[in-house]
Amino acid sequence: MNVQTTHSADATTVEAALAADNQHAVIDSETATQVAMSNTLLTPRFYTTDFDEMDAIDVTPVRADWDQLIAQMKADPNKGHFKKNEDWDHIDWDGMEPGLRAEFIDFLISSCTAEFSGCVLYKEMKRRGSNSDITTLFQLMARDEARHAGFINDALREAGIAVNLGFLTQKKKYTYFRPKFIYYATYLSEKIGYARYITIFRHLEQHPEHRFHPIFKWFREWCNDEFSHGEAFALLMKTDPKLTSGRNVWWIKFFLTAVYGTMYVRDHQRPKFHAALGVEPDWYAQEVFRKTSEISRQVFPITLDIDHPRWMPTLKRLQKANADLAAAQKKTGFARLAGKLSGSARAALAFASLYTIPAKRHDVPVETRLEPAY
Repeated sequence: MNVQTTHSADATTVEAALAADNQHAVIDSETATQVAMSNTLLTPRFYTTDFDEMDAIDVTPVRADWDQLIAQMKADPNKGHFKKNEDWDHIDWDGMEPGLRAEFIDFLISSCTAEFSGCVLYKEMKRRGSNSDITTLFQLMARDEARHAGFINDALREAGIAVNLGFLTQKKKYTYFRPKFIYYATYLSEKIGYARYITIFRHLEQHPEHRFHPIFKWFREWCNDEFSHGEAFALLMKTDPKLTSGRNVWWIKFFLTAVYGTMYVRDHQRPKFHAALGVEPDWYAQEVFRKTSEISRQVFPITLDIDHPRWMPTLKRLQKANADLAAAQKKTGFARLAGKLSGSARAALAFASLYTIPAKRHDVPVETRLEPAY
């Protein structure tokens, strides 16, 4: 008699989630795994950091908020959610328009890789640490990210492909970031993830005819996990005022600019995906930027001026430079070299132009914690 182990959605630890049956289906796609393995400015990366420094964090200055957040995550409101049920519609992958199919699969692979990269980082932080506050947090976040990655891989398997998550863990290149850079980048990644998913979810509530795949029905609970993870990093930054003041404000501005710019460029690589959703990419970008900017006021003393006259035209130049750079990669000889140099130079100038737009300053509120409100 065969006994089936738990689905990752039902697992209570990251270890159980990664060992669940749906994480180890027989389907494997070398192409999908190689896409996930790639390391470019636009692809999700795997990170490592100074784990001893993170283990030394003292959450005493934010103890009340910290204990409340950990209790909320331990209550695990999304346990059992991230798996198919009667609301999961059948999808005719073979009948899907080829361009849309390719872009949607690219979206799923990128999302799976991003979720799993968080799982790997958080799991390693938990394994390396001895500080119970920190190890408890990262165990809980790793659990959530493992569930998300497994759920996306479930969706990919219906198309006959899947990302080999174990292979990624062993073979994908790791990028070292100092802890404070991990805080800035991961906080923004989680909060912009919330803003992206909730914007799509609310749009499809109003326009269900554009919901071309059932995974979008799960976006509200998914983005609420992202929101709570961002709350944890906001509290980590509140433990040390130096992280959000002085010269570090320039680093905050750098990461805000990089994350917003990367999202804009990446989304414009999927025109058929956004057309199928009934979403205009420039409108979507600004909606996500507004939500993320409003949320990030909880801990960052600046927001980017996304209504500045230079903002949108410069994002378009950045996107065009990236498109030209991608086209140059397919050429050979001098044309390839010249195209890469030109594209890289124009992308760098566009980023510099975005970075030099004056930021908007504000007083950071004393109370840090937020709840999903969109």
